[in-house]
Amino acid sequence: MLFVGVDAHKAMSQITVMSEAGKIMKRQRIPTSREGVHKALGQYQEPLHAVLEASYCWGPMYDWLKEVAESVVLAHPMKVRAIAEARIKTDTIDSQTLAHLLRADLIPQAYAPCLQTRAIKRVLRQRMFFVRVRTMIKNRMQALLSQHSLRRPGVSDLFGVAGLKWLRSLSLPEPDQRLLQEQIKLFRVLQGRIRATEGLIGKLSMGEPAVGWIWSVPGIGAFFSVLIRYEVDEIKRFRSAKKFTSYTGLVPSTYASGSRTMHGRLTKQGNKWLRWAFVEAVSPAIRCSPWLRRYYMGIRARRGAKDARTATARKLAELVWTVWTEGRMYEEDRVS
Repeated sequence: MLFVGVDAHKAMSQITVMSEAGKIMKRQRIPTSREGVHKALGQYQEPLHAVLEASYCWGPMYDWLKEVAESVVLAHPMKVRAIAEARIKTDTIDSQTLAHLLRADLIPQAYAPCLQTRAIKRVLRQRMFFVRVRTMIKNRMQALLSQHSLRRPGVSDLFGVAGLKWLRSLSLPEPDQRLLQEQIKLFRVLQGRIRATEGLIGKLSMGEPAVGWIWSVPGIGAFFSVLIRYEVDEIKRFRSAKKFTSYTGLVPSTYASGSRTMHGRLTKQGNKWLRWAFVEAVSPAIRCSPWLRRYYMGIRARRGAKDARTATARKLAELVWTVWTEGRMYEEDRVS
């Protein structure tokens, strides 16, 4: 049995092949490609066990290693750093350290979703990016309009059909008129790109029971239910609701020394897309759920709106974990 540590980078990667006794069999810098991996590792007759860190480009290397190795482990970069921090840091040392840790069974593992799930996540994240940019454009238009004394139309949504018609009819002094027209054009382009993903979202939700259970939680709509399903992938990897909320980064940092325990800001070390989704879901959740509204208002009265929003987002994450692990729809009377 041989152990392979891989320090993967965009163009070139460093590999270290190590025996069970800790003897280094090979150190080599290889092209970051399928051909490079197969050429460097494909000739070994012994079973290979490989490890690489979860860097931004880990996906392709992980798939190529699976073609030649018996097992591939994805290492959590922050936890590996805590175990084996070195004063001198090079690609060679990093790959050798990973091989040593794998041989000693000391690798802190990160979750590695399959190729198909990773592709779906990229599409969903692209849509979220468009939504966030669209919100920025809306805010810029609102800021631009506030510079002029205008009588707003009596519409519920300024960026709906009637609202956009009114915006296009405006005649502002230059250069604001040109700026407004450019922002309207960009807004409509983003609307089109967001709508283009709706077919995929509908397709992903069909025949997927977890999406229905998640969707039943107040504030979690069609898109967020699909997003949460594929960002999490396997809910069983979280043994408790607390573990799940920690993964979202919605838990406060904690410092404990002796008899003192202090809580600080959010850790924000988890999945930022899930964290954003749960925070965004708070407003619709407290509108449609009396129980969540009471929960939100109680915390807001004691600690303010910001803490109330964060705590309610954390509660939504706990509810999602509960209905998903229990395989059932959300019921308000079970939490009231």
